[in-house]
This record gives sequence, structure tokens and C-alpha cells, in this order.
Amino acid sequence: MARAERKSARRAPVAPAPGPKTASAKPKSSYPRKLRIIGGRWRGRRLDVFESEGLRPTPDRVRETLFNWLQPYIAGASCLDLFAGTGALCLEALSRGAADVVMVEKAPPVAQRLHQHVERLEAAGAEVVLADAVDFLQRTPRAFDIVFLDPPFKSDLIAECAVLVEARGWIKPGGLIYVEAPSRMSELTLPATWELIRSKKAGQVGYHLARKTA
Repeated sequence: MARAERKSARRAPVAPAPGPKTASAKPKSSYPRKLRIIGGRWRGRRLDVFESEGLRPTPDRVRETLFNWLQPYIAGASCLDLFAGTGALCLEALSRGAADVVMVEKAPPVAQRLHQHVERLEAAGAEVVLADAVDFLQRTPRAFDIVFLDPPFKSDLIAECAVLVEARGWIKPGGLIYVEAPSRMSELTLPATWELIRSKKAGQVGYHLARKTA
């Protein structure tokens, strides 16, 4: 009996005290925080990007290919970007020798960031216009050498804007039109006077270059 009393009772293992709850890690956004200018006088300059719904910056490798296509035509050119967003296309064009650019953007915060880019780069020849692209194309036209047509992928604005660019005289005869669209889009609806001269795909992006033939 005494021997039994001397035996120590087994203790149940004590569970460790719960630590503070940690929030589950959020997936990292693939949205670029910086815009990098690839070539020309501002090569390597990085500019802050304003994150906004529907804003989809042209990927670096797509932009590099595009400006290889445009290289024979960019010096001294006048350029119009109807969906300017980050300003990547027009600022790249200015960096590589374009004479002047007009960047159309309908979102006020995004347009304000474009003004900041222009000021930071001291980009003479750059104009930012706060307007909807379709409304802008109803204004008195000015003929450009190069037009960038890169609307949000969820929109259906390529065909509508292309018709207005052509009908109202926003592109010079022989001028070039860059069109960016979802890669799944099997066919672009373009005016009969636009000849598609280049076309490639990179991931979800289909990018194309057309020339106004008449």
C-alpha cells in the first residue's frame, strides 16, 4: 500500500498556449509599381505607376518589340495615345525622338500622374488631355503620324475608335496605328484602308501594327 502511494501519478502533456493569430499572407500583386523607359534619351528612367481599375500597362518586352517596328518612323513623328494610362507608349516615343505626343486619359488621378511624369522628365512636346477617348475623337481632328489604340481588354472600343480615327481624319495617309488586344481575339475589326503589317502574341496580349494605305 505504501509502495503504491509513493508512485507519482503520470501527468498529461500540456498543450502549448496558442500564439497570436496571424493574418494569412495576401498573394503578391503582379501589377507593376514602376514604369521603365527602355530606350532613347530617358533610357532606364523609372516612373511611379498609379494603380487603377482597367489600367493595363503594356509589358516591357511587347513595348520593346513595338518600338523596334517603329524605329524607322519615330524620329520627328507626332503621336496620339487614346488610352494613355501610364503614358508608357508616348513617353517611350518622346524618349526615342518623336516631335510631340498627345496622351488622352479619362481618369483624373491617372491623368494627374501623367502630368507629374511630364514635369519630372521635363518632356517638352507632351500634352495630357483629360477626356474619354470616344468623346475626344469627336473634336476637330488633327492628323497624326502614329496612333496608339490600346483600350481596356474588357471594353469593346477597338472597332468604334478605329472607325472614328479613320473617318474623322486623325491619322495621316501612310500613318501607322498600333493596336493592342486580347491574344484570344481571332480577328481585328479595322477599316478597309488599314493594312495589317505586323502581328504578334505574348501571353494574354496580342499586338498589331497597321498602316493607313489611302
